[in-house]
Amino acid sequence: MKQLVRSQGFGAIIGVAVMLAVFTVIDFSGWWTVQTLANVTQFTSILAFVAMGQALVIMTKEIDLSVGSVYGLAGVAFITMEPALGVFGSLFLALAIAALVGFLQSIAVVKGQLPSMIVTLGGLFAARGVIYVWTGGSVHNFSPAARNHPLTRLLGGELFGIEAAIFWLVAVAAILGILLWATPFGNRLLATGGSRESAESRGVRTDRIKVAAFVLCSLMAGFAGILTLCNQPQTHVTLGENMELEAISAAVIGGCLLSGGRGSILGAILGALIVVSFRYELIALGAPSSWYITFVGVVLIVAVIFNQKLARFLGHSV
Repeated sequence: MKQLVRSQGFGAIIGVAVMLAVFTVIDFSGWWTVQTLANVTQFTSILAFVAMGQALVIMTKEIDLSVGSVYGLAGVAFITMEPALGVFGSLFLALAIAALVGFLQSIAVVKGQLPSMIVTLGGLFAARGVIYVWTGGSVHNFSPAARNHPLTRLLGGELFGIEAAIFWLVAVAAILGILLWATPFGNRLLATGGSRESAESRGVRTDRIKVAAFVLCSLMAGFAGILTLCNQPQTHVTLGENMELEAISAAVIGGCLLSGGRGSILGAILGALIVVSFRYELIALGAPSSWYITFVGVVLIVAVIFNQKLARFLGHSV
């Protein structure tokens, strides 16, 4: 039991348990259906990719506000460049663009000594502007041949009746979990966010760690955008709008401390599940969309307070 309490996704586990109990009481027949659970799981898997990347950046005591625009930019690049480069070529170009955005932002943060909030806020607007210019505000679709391409079906189709995005989420989460908890990189990442001066005194190259975290975060957002468009192959200029707020909320609800040095991959996934589940249930109950925004704000504040108190209870400095 003590081990469970000390786990960095403990708050999210409690949150999921409470949420399921509440939904069971107020909407048992509507919530516990195969279709509802399938939809929630599908949307959760997409947001979880972005939330996991955001969690890595927050663990280094930084933040990335551009992930929603990077998500949209990678998706637009994937579809609009497919006629010229093919599915494989446009996929690699889209991921390269996402990685480049993360790299440039990280250089501005670590070499320019600029606050990541300001740098990535600029990245958010710049990438969104590129989407508007690139698409001209119009909608783009995959060609029928591209929709039936094996790679498109592998990323956006189904396997045994389950959305492919869920299998990708499990695979990527396992890799990130191993990277975070069983490799020197994970120790250095948490040390960078916990105490940068202490980490540098032990030989950790904190600038490189932060660059890697930002690039991974952008790659995860870009990959999530590609998965979305493989499943629903149609772009629009608002693709990914406000997703950065949901991703940050999911990471914080999942146990990430904004003061850095603490967080988990599982927690980010559970945080995404909570955010998506409430959005889905509020819509199902006919609540106005503003209630969802209110919910995200309230839960974010509660999660920050809970995580700080839990960290202090466990003897961590925050």
